[in-house]
Amino acid sequence: MPAAHTAIPAVAAIPTLTMDSFVSWLVGAPVSILIVLVVSVGARWALHRGIRRVVQATTSRHATRLAGLPGAGRALAAAGMASERHTQRAQTMGALLRSITTFVVFGVAGLTILSIVGIPLGPMLASAGVGGVALAFGAQSLVKDFLSGVFMIVEDQYGVGDVIDTGEVVGTVENVSLRVTQLRDAQGVAWYVRNGEVVRIGNRSQGWSTALLDVAIAYDENVDGAMDIIRGVVTAMDADEPWSERLLEVPEVVGVESVANGATTIRVVAKTVAQQHFGVQREMRERIKLALDAAGVRTPPVIPPFGPGPAK
Repeated sequence: MPAAHTAIPAVAAIPTLTMDSFVSWLVGAPVSILIVLVVSVGARWALHRGIRRVVQATTSRHATRLAGLPGAGRALAAAGMASERHTQRAQTMGALLRSITTFVVFGVAGLTILSIVGIPLGPMLASAGVGGVALAFGAQSLVKDFLSGVFMIVEDQYGVGDVIDTGEVVGTVENVSLRVTQLRDAQGVAWYVRNGEVVRIGNRSQGWSTALLDVAIAYDENVDGAMDIIRGVVTAMDADEPWSERLLEVPEVVGVESVANGATTIRVVAKTVAQQHFGVQREMRERIKLALDAAGVRTPPVIPPFGPGPAK
């Protein structure tokens, strides 16, 4: 009786590792991943370099603009109108943009590497797309405020301590963020203004201010003599402390502004450090009044509101 033979299962063939297959695998995924990483690092370096140059250019333009102001040397030395605040804010904005670019570049690189190694990105991107659409509808005002805040900081439209007019409220800036700006008006009310809702900004603290002063003398007084007295007063005031630190240049007596109601009005214009024009106006008004009184220059006669009284 023949002996029973036991069946031996077939052993799967083990693929043979050859030089060609190794080179093919090496040229495939690893090299592609390496190329993606090198390109990502290069793109990040280029973007960061560009951001640094933009920050430096913005800072230098700001310093040039300040240096070009009338009386800039005196103003910068006296009122501290240096570009330090703008430089710090520009550098902060540059650091934020560099962080954003790093996140975006390496995020794209990570997705590309996942695609190379064969991980399906379709379901992941579809879920992210649905979430992004929902987020975009719900947070579009937030994105608008954020972008407006970014441009506001980069362009140095205003900063803490500035007196600004937003169209809705006039007040002093107490806090600035990428989303809202906090103001306090003359009555002490704190206002929170969303950056995306600000259409225009009037900054009363940047650069310089103008002090306008109208001096009225009697119609029959000598105009040239009065103007010479006023010129002497404003020239002396420009040489006195602390007004020499608040005036950017010697105030100018521009001439006769109007002749009406028995009065000749002489206008004086002075360029001052920002937000210092009110004090300069008051001081000039007092000095000119005393000088004209000492010289015997008469002021216009006072006309009663209802005309002269009945003759006696």
